[in-house]
Amino acid sequence: MSDEEYKPRQKPVLTKEQKVDLSKRNRMSHKRPNFRRQNWFRYKRLGQKWRRPRGIHSKMRRHFKYRIPVVQVGFRGPASVRGLHPSGFEEILVYNPGNLENIDPKAQAIRISSKVGDKKREMIVKKADEMKIRVLNRRDL
Repeated sequence: MSDEEYKPRQKPVLTKEQKVDLSKRNRMSHKRPNFRRQNWFRYKRLGQKWRRPRGIHSKMRRHFKYRIPVVQVGFRGPASVRGLHPSGFEEILVYNPGNLENIDPKAQAIRISSKVGDKKREMIVKKADEMKIRVLNRRDL
């Protein structure tokens, strides 16, 4: 840490229902299985990324119990917090300091694009600090 005094991270303004749904989503995601592609373990050339099984004899497509689980609607998280960062903020991707103008610091946080260089990143972080906007991928430069 630097010599400056410690400042706690900003928290989003959430409704009571959203707070409950965020914790529910967290619990659900611990139980959610890792959905892997059929035969991911058999061939090195097949990645683990999910692909729907489409073969006519596929045991996985037919949901045989001894096969790994298949993606289904019931595994989704609560609708009110779908797409939010685990902290509860809505993520906004930022490419330059001008993108910070329309951001609501109470509900939105920024993620600086990986395409941005160090000089512009420093400008974005400085302006975000002035506007009291949370930066999700802050790093020491």
